[in-house]
Amino acid sequence: MTYHLVSPYGKHAETWLRGNLHTHTMASDGYLPPWDMVAEYARLGYDFLMFSDHDLLTPVDALDPRGMVLIPGSEITAEGGHILHVNASRLVPPLKNRQRVIDRINADGGLAILCHPNWEASFNHWPQKDLEKLTGYAGIEIYNGIAVRHPGNADATDRWDRLLGSGRRVWGYGNDDTHKPVDQATAWNMVCAKERSVRGIVGALQSGRFYVSTGVYIDAIRVSGRRIVVEARNAQCYDIITDFGRVVARVCDTTLNFEVPKEYWDRFTYVRITCHGPAAIQAWTQPFFLEKPGQED
Repeated sequence: MTYHLVSPYGKHAETWLRGNLHTHTMASDGYLPPWDMVAEYARLGYDFLMFSDHDLLTPVDALDPRGMVLIPGSEITAEGGHILHVNASRLVPPLKNRQRVIDRINADGGLAILCHPNWEASFNHWPQKDLEKLTGYAGIEIYNGIAVRHPGNADATDRWDRLLGSGRRVWGYGNDDTHKPVDQATAWNMVCAKERSVRGIVGALQSGRFYVSTGVYIDAIRVSGRRIVVEARNAQCYDIITDFGRVVARVCDTTLNFEVPKEYWDRFTYVRITCHGPAAIQAWTQPFFLEKPGQED
């Protein structure tokens, strides 16, 4: 019998593009006009950027991209939990029924990401029952930069593990949620895209070919059979995490070379890797799903 992992990365993932999908400009409540915000992220060395002004579709076609790929988008905020509309060709209205919002985003050919689940004093911007009830969204923000200086918790990996452990296959995204200069370069998505274009980047974001970082840089992710290899230049240790947030192993080394035990297939449905670096910086891989013998991809 063959035990193997279903990896969103394919056998090799070694070329990465850095980007932010949650950026506010002066068109809503950001601190810079769109052209200056583009210049700021280009100065920081980003490869792609999306404006996410509140219930607005800020035009990007006339802007000088300064070497970046600019993705059209918005943050749907009024009347309910906040949702990023990635790759928007039209403005989706903030309907109170958030399932209808997600459905309209998908009909537009876009990507729906549920924002900052642990934001606000209740740590509950998105109640877990709503995350579990809604369907058709690509994933959630597992790290939201503005929540560092707001009530709540920037880290929502606990919510992610609850979804994954209950059988949902959703990706984890990380974004700045830029409103002020302090928010920039807090968290980002490192995408392994087949081409440097909106289509290539959004396709990778949709299929899980990316990781999230607050400062740890992964150079390569390789999966073969039951073995996961992660090479991160500034990682100090790695946590192997599975259903409902269990840390089942910790490897203290610059490279992770981990063979998932066969017995995990009887106990768990996925594993994911958290990479820890100095000064509390981290990176998170997407989940690798445990496919049992006889199952098809």
